[in-house]
Amino acid sequence: MSAFSAAARSHERELMDDDATDYATFRGCLKDLARVNRLSLGYRPTLDFLKRLQREDRFPRNRPLAILDVGSGYGDALREIAAWARGSGVAVRLTGIDRNPWAARAAREATPAGAPIDYRTIDLFDFEADGAVDVVVSALFTHHLDDAELIRFLGWMERVARVGWFVNDLRRDRLAFHGFRAASWALRMHRFVQHDGPVSFARSFTAQDWRRALGDAGLPEGAAEIERKAPYRLCVSRVKP
Repeated sequence: MSAFSAAARSHERELMDDDATDYATFRGCLKDLARVNRLSLGYRPTLDFLKRLQREDRFPRNRPLAILDVGSGYGDALREIAAWARGSGVAVRLTGIDRNPWAARAAREATPAGAPIDYRTIDLFDFEADGAVDVVVSALFTHHLDDAELIRFLGWMERVARVGWFVNDLRRDRLAFHGFRAASWALRMHRFVQHDGPVSFARSFTAQDWRRALGDAGLPEGAAEIERKAPYRLCVSRVKP
C-alpha cells in the first residue's frame, strides 16, 4: 500500500477494481463495505438530500421519482432509499448501474423480491437516460475515477439529472487513512476492504479538488454545495433552479 499524501491524490489501484476478481471474493468485499456503510451512517447524507428535495417540493407529482445510482455495487444504498421511500409514502423508480457484472448479480441476490429497483451492468457513459432521470446519486464511487473522468462525470450528471444530483464520498484525510486501516484490521474485515479502504481515502478529494473539478466541468461558482459530513465524508450536491 502506498503512503498517504494530503497534497495529492493517490493513483494506487484498488483490488476490487481488478476485472479478474472472482464472484465470491467480490461479493464478500461488497458485503463488508455495506457493513462499514451501516456502522458509519454512510447512507444518511444521501437520504438527507432526498428529504431536502421533498421539503422543497421538487418531486414529480404524477409519476414515481426516478433515481439513478451510479456505481451501485451491492445495491445497499438503493435498498436504503427504497425503505425510506416506502416509509415516507414516496413512489420511486430506482435504477442502479455498475460496470462490474458481479455487482448486479450480488445486488439482486441481496434485494427482496418486489423492490422497485432495477440493476444494470453498463458503463455510466454508455447509459442512455433519455430524460427519464430526476436525481442522480453516487456513494463511494467518484474516488475510483481519475481527474479527467471526474470532470466528465460531473458534466454527465448535469445533463442527465432533471432535478439535481448528489455525490457522497470520502474526504482525503490522514487520520481517516490510518484509522480505517487499524479498525478494519481489528474487526477482521475482508482482505480487500483492509487494503482498499485506506487506498480509497488516499484516492479521495479535498474541497479544493472539488471546486476545481466543478469549474473545469463548466458549473458556475455556487451552483453546487460542498459539505463535510461525519465521519470523514465530503459530499457535493446540486439542486437545479
